[in-house]
Amino acid sequence: MTTAQDGSPSLGEQTDGTDAPVTPAAAGIAETVGRVLAMAAAAARPSRPGDAAEIEAITDAMIRLLVGTPLRSDGQLTIKSLAQEAGLKRNKLTHKYTGLKNLFYALVRMQDTRPKVVDDLKRTNDELQHKLTRLRAERDRLRADVQQLVRVVHVLEVENQQLREAAGSDGVVRVLPVQHRPSDR
Repeated sequence: MTTAQDGSPSLGEQTDGTDAPVTPAAAGIAETVGRVLAMAAAAARPSRPGDAAEIEAITDAMIRLLVGTPLRSDGQLTIKSLAQEAGLKRNKLTHKYTGLKNLFYALVRMQDTRPKVVDDLKRTNDELQHKLTRLRAERDRLRADVQQLVRVVHVLEVENQQLREAAGSDGVVRVLPVQHRPSDR
């Protein structure tokens, strides 16, 4: 059912009573064409009311995708997403309602803005790219720290070996007695 028939605000209205446009022109075109096609289908074939319902489902799905508020799909502007959003099989669009499919593609091409879903994905992708860059820098810093620690351990091993050699021929390192200072008590 289109928005004009279900009592919800039409595309040019907001719920607060103002008439500011809230959707792209492509969604308005889809709504108008869908309403006209549904009425024509109902008038031409009164014995097949399912056709009008399918047309309304497809145009409502177009509107949701073009506005960027999908309910049942991933929000991409493809026929697969349109069919999923409309709750129909894809072959209904590719074989039965080819005019609606072509209309959808034309509306997608004329749309000069990206849907909200795409903007959200772009923002998420940018955040992940930033995080990846930060993690790579941290990894490189940690690798440098590990290399420095390996050098320190090597130097300590060499010094330890030199101390063992200097301790005597038996190779035993003797612990010196600890002197207690009177101020420690």
